[in-house]
Amino acid sequence: MSILVYIEQAEGKVKKTSLEAVSFAEALAAKTGEGDVVAIALGTISADELAGIGTAGASKVLHASDSKLDSGVIQAHASAIAQAFTSVGAKTLVLAKSSLGDAVAARLAIKLDAGLVSNVVSLPSTDQGYVVKRSIFTGKAFAETELKTENKILAIKKNSVDLKTNGAQAAVVPFEVSLSDSDFASKITSTERATGEVLLPEADIVVSGGRGMKGPENWGMLEDLAKTLGAATGCSKPVSDIGWRPHHEHVGQTGVKVAPSLYIAIGISGAIQHLAGVNSSKCIVVINKDPEAPFFKAADYGIVGDAFEVVPKLTEALKAEL
Repeated sequence: MSILVYIEQAEGKVKKTSLEAVSFAEALAAKTGEGDVVAIALGTISADELAGIGTAGASKVLHASDSKLDSGVIQAHASAIAQAFTSVGAKTLVLAKSSLGDAVAARLAIKLDAGLVSNVVSLPSTDQGYVVKRSIFTGKAFAETELKTENKILAIKKNSVDLKTNGAQAAVVPFEVSLSDSDFASKITSTERATGEVLLPEADIVVSGGRGMKGPENWGMLEDLAKTLGAATGCSKPVSDIGWRPHHEHVGQTGVKVAPSLYIAIGISGAIQHLAGVNSSKCIVVINKDPEAPFFKAADYGIVGDAFEVVPKLTEALKAEL
């Protein structure tokens, strides 16, 4: 018996959120005695990239290398994972919560007759039943959900797990899947991706600006800070609404929800809609000249000062250290 982990990839690279899911699964296996951790990867990925999944805690990686699986067709991925789940004798499937992961997990819950909990933030309690803690209300509260099914699916919230990096390389094993035409009844005809050196949904560090930046012509200093940190750039909704920044950079309840290790908010007051999109960040730093700005109440660190003075000095200091 093993715990199976669904691996997501982007252009042949394993996503960090999937590695977090592997580390969660390893800790879960140690707690419940469910055996080893086996990952299932789909599509075109190099053997070296797959072997690296072992550093996060997987002992073996099953690789279904069919290039038709590259595009992330939901039905096909669900069918392939269900076959792997049965093959390894798993009772638990772990995956990262994401737009693709949510859709795949929902289908697998039916295929596997499994209970599903999403937004999981910690290992389940097994003292009395199987109780899973999950984040709800955009991170403002937690709920405890009891799973009573034999098969279980856990979708892990980004940045809720300490990523293990000291494991051994995993054994990569080819895995043949049987897929029918019905698995590809839906087709992805085109994909439009936000451009930039670091994409906002995947970023570990985000530098975000608001109306306190006074105009689009002043965004250069934020971009300079972001480049220095290897960060993505974001903005508040009013900024994207008035056209200072593209809409795909809008962070908030109705925009992109992020969960980076570090979120730097510059000239953003901190409306509740914006906070709903960033409150899963591990560390929030706020720079604002208004000491009464609501964002300071949610910040781990705050700097009361003029962004046009603080940010250039911060960037200069970082360049000297990095």
